[in-house]
Amino acid sequence: MIEGLNFIDGQWVPSSSGEVFERRNPADHHDVIGVFPDSTEADVDAAVGALAKAAPQWAATPPERRAAILEGAAAHLEARAAELVAELVREEGKTRAEATMEVGRTPMNLRFYAGEALRTTGSTYPAPGEGLVITLREPVGIVGAITPWNFPLNIPSRKLGPALAAGNVVVFKPSELTPLMGQRLVEALLAGGLPAGAVALVQGSGRAGAAIAADERVDAVTFTGSTGVGRAIHAAVGPSRRSQLEMGGKNPVVVLDDADVDKAAALIVKGAFGLSGQACTGTSRVIAVDAVHDRLLDRVVELAGEITVGPGADPGVGMGALASAGQLAKFLEYVQIGRDEGAELVCGGTSLDSENGYFAVPTVFAGGSPDMRVVTEEVFGPLLVFLRAAGFDEAVALANDTEFGLSAGIVTNDVTRALAFAGRSESGLVKINQPTTGMSMNAPFGGYKASSTQTHKEQAGDSMMQFYQAEKTVYLSPSA
Repeated sequence: MIEGLNFIDGQWVPSSSGEVFERRNPADHHDVIGVFPDSTEADVDAAVGALAKAAPQWAATPPERRAAILEGAAAHLEARAAELVAELVREEGKTRAEATMEVGRTPMNLRFYAGEALRTTGSTYPAPGEGLVITLREPVGIVGAITPWNFPLNIPSRKLGPALAAGNVVVFKPSELTPLMGQRLVEALLAGGLPAGAVALVQGSGRAGAAIAADERVDAVTFTGSTGVGRAIHAAVGPSRRSQLEMGGKNPVVVLDDADVDKAAALIVKGAFGLSGQACTGTSRVIAVDAVHDRLLDRVVELAGEITVGPGADPGVGMGALASAGQLAKFLEYVQIGRDEGAELVCGGTSLDSENGYFAVPTVFAGGSPDMRVVTEEVFGPLLVFLRAAGFDEAVALANDTEFGLSAGIVTNDVTRALAFAGRSESGLVKINQPTTGMSMNAPFGGYKASSTQTHKEQAGDSMMQFYQAEKTVYLSPSA
């Protein structure tokens, strides 16, 4: 069993209150992962205070040194890959294949951001006479990173990587459902050579995250998670500090009459039931035109029925456990809501008869309509709803009929209609003939509407690095 600790002011320490919480394997309640600090506002205060003292030194560190540290952290993660895969399966419930993909992706992210450390530049502008106008990019200062449990290595690396590359210090609060993965990432950064004062790890519940957002010394807060929590963080940060929020989704796939039904069904099932349906970009609505609706529904149900559900470490398992008892209860609640609203339960709708873990069966509803809660609200579980459309225009309207705008897909061989959908979709990510999940690390990522603050993108691009940098404009004359 792991005895987890916070990392504050260069030391591994317990919570100042002595409070702890326990994390157990969601696929086996008897398997205790570890005990971790349940941090208080006092712990956050100590962490931020220490970072404030260390910030100038890290900001002055040459970019090539920052890059080398991120490269070293990546190498450390790669050297421990087999151990990390096993721990990720135990702690979060992923299948071994899903954990292997995430553990492999994380060091690649850090290497990408190592390159960004070396690409930080300003601009030069024409000026009258002999003067010069230039811009300088500087670290914003202290960054608060509050991250979710569904990608507990990948997403934090996409926040800590660019923040550190830009010369910021970071206070990091991982989800209380995946504290070990958060600790492992900090260990990797330290092993790569990161100065101990440049990062703080604060474990625990939402009160620690709220304290980070409320602390006026924290110059920027980056968050991935639910829309409700994101809105609270946005309110706490206010207009004078920065926030970058990636939040919920209710992601549609539109299937047109010329689509290959087998291919469409395969990518829908991957997007809906991969990661046990616990991905912000996961497919949760299928909008099929009448000509293909019934065949597509039958094929999706067939493929869903072929998925083996069980502990992620077991051979042949295609869908692992949900992350917590709360996630399973929420899933089952929405199954009942769908029934009560009059949607037709075509398959699934149950949990496995297991006393040891939180296992849900892949679930498909038909007969969805825009007024149903299972069509409008984020479930974050393996629950998919089919809706009918008479044609392309109605399908686009149904796809956009949501408060969210994270990811949307279309399946068609008609390039004209595909590009028309991309243009009309009210979504920050559009996938054509691909699952709604999955992204390239060198492409920007962010949502529309209630899925994002729509300020700075995540993952890649100028907007991503600009969030972690302050731009200063300098007017220079050659003589006084």
